[in-house]
Amino acid sequence: MRVQTSIEIAAPPEKVWPFFVEPEKVLQWCVTFKRFEYTGDQRGGVGTLLYIEEQAGGRLTKMQFEVTEWKENEKLALRMVSGASYGSYDQQWSLARSPSGSRFTFMEEIDLPYGVIGKLLGLVAQRMSEGTAVKMATKLKGLAEA
Repeated sequence: MRVQTSIEIAAPPEKVWPFFVEPEKVLQWCVTFKRFEYTGDQRGGVGTLLYIEEQAGGRLTKMQFEVTEWKENEKLALRMVSGASYGSYDQQWSLARSPSGSRFTFMEEIDLPYGVIGKLLGLVAQRMSEGTAVKMATKLKGLAEA
C-alpha cells in the first residue's frame, strides 16, 4: 500500500524542517503519532533511531524506525526496523523550495503480511491512510505558516 500527498506551504523549507525533527513539533501535525522519540545518542543523520507509537485503525502500534535519509531542509526518510505486524513500513517527508515557499510531500509505503487477506486489508487501509495524510499535510501547513 502506497500513499502520497503534496501541499504548498507559504514558508521556506528552513521554517518547516523543525516540524520534521523536533519531537514535540512532529506530534503537532502527525495526528496518528502518540509518541515520537529519539533512542540512543544520535539525534540526526542517517542511522538515527526513533521510537514511534502510532494510533491508526483503532489500535496502538509500537515501532522502532531508523533514519535512512536525512537531508536538512529537504528530506527525512524512515524505515521500520522492529515492532508492529507489518511486512515493511517506510515513510518519507520531503520539501522542495517553491515560489510560494515550500512544497511538502508525504509518502508512506506499507506492506501487510497475510497474503491475499493482507492485500484486501491494504485496500481498505489505503483509503483511510489517504485521508489521514491529507489531514496531516494540511495541519503541517497551518503550523508552518503561523
